[in-house]
Amino acid sequence: MESGPQQTLLDVLRSYSAVDCDTFDDEVPKRLGPFMDCTSNQAIAYHELTRLDGDGNSVHAQLIQDAIDYASSKSSKYPDVAVAELAVETMMVKLALRIVPYLKGYSHIQTNPKYAYNKQKTIENGKRIVALFKDLDPTYDSRRVCIKVPSTWEGIQACRKLENQGIATLATTMFCLEQAALAGHAGCTYIAPYINELRVHFDEHYVDQHKAFDFAGSAQRYYEKIGSKTQVLPASLTSIQEVMKLAGVHHITVAPHLLTKLAETPANPWEGETGSVFKDRIDEEFGDYSGILDDESAWRLAFTRSQEGKAEVKNIQAINIFCDKQDALEGLAPR
Repeated sequence: MESGPQQTLLDVLRSYSAVDCDTFDDEVPKRLGPFMDCTSNQAIAYHELTRLDGDGNSVHAQLIQDAIDYASSKSSKYPDVAVAELAVETMMVKLALRIVPYLKGYSHIQTNPKYAYNKQKTIENGKRIVALFKDLDPTYDSRRVCIKVPSTWEGIQACRKLENQGIATLATTMFCLEQAALAGHAGCTYIAPYINELRVHFDEHYVDQHKAFDFAGSAQRYYEKIGSKTQVLPASLTSIQEVMKLAGVHHITVAPHLLTKLAETPANPWEGETGSVFKDRIDEEFGDYSGILDDESAWRLAFTRSQEGKAEVKNIQAINIFCDKQDALEGLAPR
């Protein structure tokens, strides 16, 4: 009697957590899906949109041109938005729509990181992204769009407004419980703790010495303790060992090369840790954040002092990197 297919680490991970793909390459979910959600950001978009085929030609040249043409045609509808900026948003939505057939849940699009400290522009940006989904594919249920927003005070207040209007949000670039408490208070659908600071993906010699495993576990236990709807969705992972330590988290988003390794690695034998982040911390005590959640200056000071300033530094660094990638993306749309 023949035995069935051997279970892989990806199978094991899916038995513990909802698994999302962190990519705009639709070949990944075709091969390894279906996934729950698809996450993205400006760096992922730029990587995908500049991909070349075997002959050195742009894989997405037509999509880029179509997005530029579309954005130009909508300039009267969005007079305060540069054509290049609207073209970038259109490119990201078009890439996201290609992956929708392989998803059960949300398509995540990140707002322009240059609005990280502007509540109103972030709100307008999030609503515009949803409108682009509706316009580019009227058959798509736009309630399945999740707007990713950097976890600043202004960004999370924008999330509150968007959630109140029925738009799902994810508070990203998150490194500490002060951010997580504010996001839960705002009613965000998700938060994305960055296990490694974003720099590790752009500096091959850099290693994050303070990985955020403890924070991710604490955030999930905190939400469960207060009865929050907000779910934890860790990101910025660098190995399958890191991924498997987080088994049991609500959601987890994984890059293509790690998804491939998980799918190729037999579950037995596996000598690494599985779900260790969520073991033996049931009675964890949490600070009282109630005094800062409606007080901007108090929250800002608490955030600045969190981890002796390390959390804020990592957040600023991530926003800077995403701003650089936003500029690069807009460079694909000649003015």
